[in-house]
Amino acid sequence: MNPEVLLYILVMAGVTYLIRMLPLTLIRKEIKNVYIRSFLYYVPYVTLSVMTFPAILTATGSIYSALAGFAAALILSYFRKSLITVSLVASLCVFLVELF
Repeated sequence: MNPEVLLYILVMAGVTYLIRMLPLTLIRKEIKNVYIRSFLYYVPYVTLSVMTFPAILTATGSIYSALAGFAAALILSYFRKSLITVSLVASLCVFLVELF
């Protein structure tokens, strides 16, 4: 194995470990600041969105069908429809746009 690749893997492992270990060791008291608690509340949702959005745009044959399905999903989720309804209508929308 190339020594540079091994070094890269070790650095990535160290950074990953530090990111997870430091908050546990440095922050021992409950966080009472309203702004920090509000920020931490939304971190999982933002992370999921950042990981999902690029996949939405590249999952179909064209950007137009991806945007149509995304728009359909956004509209239905805004009106608080169920997850199965949103996914089925978005998939149907992508299918119909791909036909044309």
